[in-house]
Amino acid sequence: MLNNPSSSPFLNPLVVALDVDTREEALSLAKSLSGQVGGFKLGPRLCLRYGQSFVEEIARQGPVFMDNKHFDISSTMEAAVRASFDCGASVVTVHALSGLDALKKMAALELELSRIRPFRILAVTVLTSWDQNSLPPVLRPDGVAIHVVALADLVKSAGLTGIVCSPHELESLQGRGLYLLTPGIRFPDDEKGDQKRVAGPQEALQAGARALVVGRPIVQAKDPGAAAEKFLRAIQV
Repeated sequence: MLNNPSSSPFLNPLVVALDVDTREEALSLAKSLSGQVGGFKLGPRLCLRYGQSFVEEIARQGPVFMDNKHFDISSTMEAAVRASFDCGASVVTVHALSGLDALKKMAALELELSRIRPFRILAVTVLTSWDQNSLPPVLRPDGVAIHVVALADLVKSAGLTGIVCSPHELESLQGRGLYLLTPGIRFPDDEKGDQKRVAGPQEALQAGARALVVGRPIVQAKDPGAAAEKFLRAIQV
């Protein structure tokens, strides 16, 4: 079971986001990186286009993180999470902003499904594409870090065991016993794209991250295998 925050559904901390448009490109990347990286992230871009059979194909190459960030009434979220599990996902995301009651139901669902096979429901705090200036006006009176910590405490009180946050909040979240997954991982010479709160792989792990999501620096590289190896070497230093 993965209700223990110290356990991980991934083979190693490096999770590659398959941020591409076609089934063929995604499968080619997954097959070429299988056994090298810890798992693969899929979002609506591919899941909606290709469906369950495609997710099952990716899952044969490594653990799948379905990052569809469900944010709805709890019954709808539960149905979506169960469907993701049935597709072969090892990790799914919901929004921490969905509230205490919904998060409690997600915690019970995580416990139920993780008895069948390794499975985690992670609660997204504040997107890494947001900074203080781009926060929605209703959230702007407080800083990003304050919102992340408050949402992490809500997740913890609900009984869920993991969250998604940016590298910038990792240190402030220590001591809560939460599994921390972070996107926004870049080397200094990488393009940031739409990510605003970023850090390097070794820096993020030292600050407490258990898994790192990397997309474009690997999937858009001339040699994705070599790019992945660069991140893995940094993690192992």
